[in-house]
Amino acid sequence: MKFEQVLQLVDAVSVSALTEFKYEEGGVKISMKKAAEGNSELASVPARILEPAVKSEEERADAEAAAEVKESVPADHAAEEESGQMVVSPLVGTFYAAPSEDAKPYVKVGDQVKKGQVLAIVEAMKLMNEIESDYSGKVIKILAENGTAVEYGQPLFEIKED
Repeated sequence: MKFEQVLQLVDAVSVSALTEFKYEEGGVKISMKKAAEGNSELASVPARILEPAVKSEEERADAEAAAEVKESVPADHAAEEESGQMVVSPLVGTFYAAPSEDAKPYVKVGDQVKKGQVLAIVEAMKLMNEIESDYSGKVIKILAENGTAVEYGQPLFEIKED
């Protein structure tokens, strides 16, 4: 199970009415418990998170590739992709445009960026994860606001390649 999937799972269990959750795959075991909050009826967990544990490596790779394509280009951003490449969030967390509150943002619209350059930070579980550009080019749009929650696969930046 990938780190991003664990984060999604933690998020899904956190917002659900579940008080306990256990999951095993291969040699990995995950167990989560939380205090019951009033209503204890079961909530559903998105099926894409809880895929069958028994899959061949080829099936797993195909499923992940299909999910990435599907999630990385939401319908409302499909037309925008023609003019630029999307940099998407690799995990669920809080988007920060700058390294600290009083610092300048890493990038702004119109800036030239290089592949591998830090564009922003996504905080997840008290860890600061640098979001690097997958492309060299010009920042056309910043699609997330500072301090807001972002989802896995959510477009953050649009970059027009050189």
